[in-house]
Amino acid sequence: MESFFKTLKVEEVYRRKFNTIQEAQFFLFDYIERYYNRKRRHSALAYMSPVEFRIKNSA
Repeated sequence: MESFFKTLKVEEVYRRKFNTIQEAQFFLFDYIERYYNRKRRHSALAYMSPVEFRIKNSA
């Protein structure tokens, strides 16, 4: 979990300035749902994205 927050802060949060809390919440939700959970490669999944891992292991 700590590595997730480090990645999130380094890759996304520190690069932006949010004007409101709602803007930050929307951005973080979007980042997590669209990129981190679906596309980003994870070391725990043999460096595959969660989608790739699911496809490979469901066959």
